Amino acid sequence: VQLVESGGGKVQPGGSLRLACTASGITFADSMAGWFRQVPGKERERISYIDGCKDPYTSHSLQGRFTISCDNAKNMVYLQMDSLKPEDTATYFCTADPNGWAVMSGVSQHWGQGTQVTVSS
Repeated sequence: VQLVESGGGKVQPGGSLRLACTASGITFADSMAGWFRQVPGKERERISYIDGCKDPYTSHSLQGRFTISCDNAKNMVYLQMDSLKPEDTATYFCTADPNGWAVMSGVSQHWGQGTQVTVSS
Protein backbone atom coordinates (compact mmCIF):
# COMPACT_ATOMS: atom_id res chain seq x y z
CA VAL A 1 0.00 0.00 0.00
CA GLN A 2 1.25 3.43 -0.90
CA LEU A 3 -0.42 6.71 0.00
CA VAL A 4 0.74 10.05 -1.34
CA GLU A 5 -0.53 13.42 -0.15
CA SER A 6 -0.43 16.60 -2.18
CA GLY A 7 -1.84 20.10 -2.09
CA GLY A 8 -0.11 21.53 0.93
CA GLY A 9 1.56 24.90 0.98
CA LYS A 10 1.49 28.31 2.54
CA VAL A 11 -1.74 30.25 2.73
CA GLN A 12 -2.89 33.41 4.47
CA PRO A 13 -5.34 33.25 7.37
CA GLY A 14 -8.87 32.93 6.05
CA GLY A 15 -7.69 31.17 2.93
CA SER A 16 -8.42 27.69 1.62
CA LEU A 17 -6.51 24.63 0.53
CA ARG A 18 -7.55 21.28 -0.81
CA LEU A 19 -5.37 18.32 0.04
CA ALA A 20 -5.45 15.18 -2.04
CA CYS A 21 -4.48 11.61 -1.23
CA THR A 22 -3.77 9.12 -3.97
CA ALA A 23 -3.48 5.43 -3.25
CA SER A 24 -2.04 2.31 -4.75
CA GLY A 25 -2.52 -1.15 -3.36
CA ILE A 26 -5.75 -0.20 -1.61
CA THR A 27 -9.17 0.85 -2.82
CA PHE A 28 -10.90 3.58 -0.88
CA ALA A 29 -14.31 2.21 -1.82
CA ASP A 30 -13.47 -0.92 0.15
CA SER A 31 -11.66 0.78 3.02
CA MET A 32 -11.77 3.57 5.49
CA ALA A 33 -9.57 6.59 4.77
CA GLY A 34 -8.70 9.41 7.08
CA TRP A 35 -6.80 12.61 7.55
CA PHE A 36 -4.68 13.43 10.57
CA ARG A 37 -2.36 16.29 11.33
CA GLN A 38 0.62 16.72 13.58
CA VAL A 39 2.61 19.58 14.98
CA PRO A 40 6.16 18.85 16.19
CA GLY A 41 6.12 17.90 19.83
CA LYS A 42 2.42 17.11 19.87
CA GLU A 43 0.38 13.99 19.28
CA ARG A 44 -1.15 13.29 15.92
CA GLU A 45 -4.67 14.71 15.76
CA ARG A 46 -7.52 13.06 13.90
CA ILE A 47 -9.35 15.37 11.51
CA SER A 48 -11.72 13.34 9.37
CA TYR A 49 -12.41 9.88 8.05
CA ILE A 50 -14.64 8.45 5.39
CA ASP A 51 -15.90 4.89 5.16
CA GLY A 52 -16.17 3.22 1.79
CA CYS A 53 -16.02 6.57 0.02
CA LYS A 54 -19.47 7.46 1.31
CA ASP A 55 -19.82 7.97 5.05
CA PRO A 56 -17.79 11.00 6.13
CA TYR A 57 -17.00 12.14 9.63
CA THR A 58 -15.16 15.27 10.72
CA SER A 59 -14.00 16.16 14.18
CA HIS A 60 -16.53 18.43 15.89
CA SER A 61 -13.96 21.13 16.43
CA LEU A 62 -13.25 21.30 12.69
CA GLN A 63 -16.74 20.84 11.31
CA GLY A 64 -17.81 23.71 9.14
CA ARG A 65 -14.26 24.42 8.03
CA PHE A 66 -12.86 21.03 7.00
CA THR A 67 -14.61 18.58 4.70
CA ILE A 68 -13.49 15.14 3.62
CA SER A 69 -14.59 13.69 0.30
CA CYS A 70 -13.77 10.79 -1.96
CA ASP A 71 -13.68 10.17 -5.69
CA ASN A 72 -14.40 6.52 -6.37
CA ALA A 73 -13.41 6.63 -10.01
CA LYS A 74 -10.03 8.21 -9.31
CA ASN A 75 -9.46 6.37 -6.03
CA MET A 76 -8.61 9.64 -4.33
CA VAL A 77 -9.57 11.22 -1.04
CA TYR A 78 -9.62 14.95 -0.48
CA LEU A 79 -9.62 17.31 2.45
CA GLN A 80 -11.11 20.72 1.73
CA MET A 81 -9.92 23.23 4.29
CA ASP A 82 -11.57 26.65 4.48
CA SER A 83 -11.24 29.65 6.76
CA LEU A 84 -7.78 28.50 7.70
CA LYS A 85 -6.21 29.76 10.90
CA PRO A 86 -2.57 29.95 12.01
CA GLU A 87 -3.27 27.12 14.46
CA ASP A 88 -4.06 24.86 11.50
CA THR A 89 -0.37 24.92 10.63
CA ALA A 90 0.81 21.31 10.71
CA THR A 91 1.89 18.37 8.65
CA TYR A 92 -1.17 16.63 7.27
CA PHE A 93 -1.24 12.87 6.77
CA CYS A 94 -3.48 10.51 4.86
CA THR A 95 -4.16 7.03 6.20
CA ALA A 96 -6.25 4.15 4.96
CA ASP A 97 -7.04 0.62 6.00
CA PRO A 98 -9.63 -2.08 5.37
CA ASN A 99 -9.97 -2.12 9.14
CA GLY A 100 -11.95 1.00 9.91
CA TRP A 101 -11.07 0.90 13.58
CA ALA A 102 -7.38 1.14 12.69
CA VAL A 103 -8.02 4.37 10.81
CA MET A 104 -10.30 5.89 13.43
CA SER A 105 -7.76 5.06 16.12
CA GLY A 106 -4.79 6.23 14.10
CA VAL A 107 -3.01 2.91 14.37
CA SER A 108 -3.12 1.79 10.76
CA GLN A 109 0.23 0.78 9.34
CA HIS A 110 -0.60 2.62 6.11
CA TRP A 111 0.33 6.29 6.07
CA GLY A 112 1.51 8.81 3.54
CA GLN A 113 4.62 10.88 4.04
CA GLY A 114 2.62 13.98 4.85
CA THR A 115 2.19 17.39 3.31
CA GLN A 116 3.01 20.63 5.10
CA VAL A 117 0.36 23.28 5.56
CA THR A 118 1.44 26.68 6.82
CA VAL A 119 -1.09 29.38 7.61
CA SER A 120 0.60 32.69 8.02
CA SER A 121 0.40 36.26 6.86
